[in-house]
Amino acid sequence: MIALARQILVLFKLRIGVAMVLTATASLAVTPGPSPTGMQTFILALAVLLSAGAAGGFNHYFDYDIDARMSRTRNRPFVTGALQRSQKWLWILALLLTFSVAITAYAIHAIAAFHVFMGAFFYGIVYTAWLKRRTWLNIVIGGLAGSFAVLAGATTVTPHLTTVPYALALVLFLWTPSHFWSLAIALQEDYRQAGVPMLPVVAGNSVTAKAILFNTSLLVMASLIPFWYGMGWLYLFGAVAGGGLFLGRSLQLLWNPCRERAMSNFYASLIHLALLLSFAVLDKQDWAPLFSL
Repeated sequence: MIALARQILVLFKLRIGVAMVLTATASLAVTPGPSPTGMQTFILALAVLLSAGAAGGFNHYFDYDIDARMSRTRNRPFVTGALQRSQKWLWILALLLTFSVAITAYAIHAIAAFHVFMGAFFYGIVYTAWLKRRTWLNIVIGGLAGSFAVLAGATTVTPHLTTVPYALALVLFLWTPSHFWSLAIALQEDYRQAGVPMLPVVAGNSVTAKAILFNTSLLVMASLIPFWYGMGWLYLFGAVAGGGLFLGRSLQLLWNPCRERAMSNFYASLIHLALLLSFAVLDKQDWAPLFSL
């Protein structure tokens, strides 16, 4: 039973789902407006987790053939047979997505539900089914999935968004290519064997490293926009510290576009996002009572 539960969690890509929940709730926390109720916040988190799980499960279902040819993914449950790949899973995944959208529409409103749906749609259909096997732009366009998590959180506060949520959505959009292209350099042979046209497979490591540095530069500049539209110095510290680390590692990758530097840049991207979101939330806290003690 425990083994089955573990395989189901792998199927639903729990780590990605949790990352999307943290992104959505951080966006909720920094968006100006009336505070949602605790129940609304819980439902948003649950809906994002379930919709991301549905999209992740569809990714496993659709890509089972190429997953079998990649060392990183050959132990996924549909490949190993730990879970039987049948149409019942498509119904289960569709029900999960439908439920997540429905509870968001009921407990919050239709605009937030739309963004919950679009996040799953862009990862499951646009990225996985339409673009992944066709073009190196797959992860660029597919990166909008993370942006919709930001917008789902922000519209939970208010459907009338200001510049900051849109700027954070842009940050997530620009963060995704640098993050995944770094991983793609490290796993280039896997993607080549599977026939997936990730940028390093199509253009080589050197060109990809240049693209990563250019994209990361745009990312760091975009991450400064919220500071000019109401975010404070704590946010700026997180954005600069995380962005500086990511940019520095991207520059090192340009000098030596090898697997080790690519993985270093991949981890730097995670640190950058964690710092930016954490300090964004901290920036919006009321620290006056602490200093008045």
